[in-house]
Amino acid sequence: MLTELPTLTPEAGSLLARAMFPDPERIALTLETYRTDPQRRVFVWAEGGQVLSAAGVHNRDTETEVLHLATRPGEEKRGYARALLHALADHLNAARLVAETDDGAVGFYRRTGFEVTPAPPRGGRARYRVTLRRG
Repeated sequence: MLTELPTLTPEAGSLLARAMFPDPERIALTLETYRTDPQRRVFVWAEGGQVLSAAGVHNRDTETEVLHLATRPGEEKRGYARALLHALADHLNAARLVAETDDGAVGFYRRTGFEVTPAPPRGGRARYRVTLRRG
């Protein structure tokens, strides 16, 4: 079940940190923006009272950008992140969900129904812009 968190919980923060560059200072700063920026929102997918996946998003005028998406270790590849993204799009009535990703996750987004286009490389690595259009 999709739930929007009114404030970032330690459990959701820990999940979101899995999707961030592994630098403790940078993670702390990014998590703080989820606590202080009203344009950033955190949603979780939970079943049986257990948070299984989390998404951090940024609302824009015409689209919602997925900034961070992660699933609890050991629960990957069970459809929780996919369910979260589709429920999120429905909940927000978003015309588009967008994200930027890398080679490691682009296949997931493709299988989830996102269109994939190349984005400028970053840090010497290929990047992709993914878009889920609705309506």
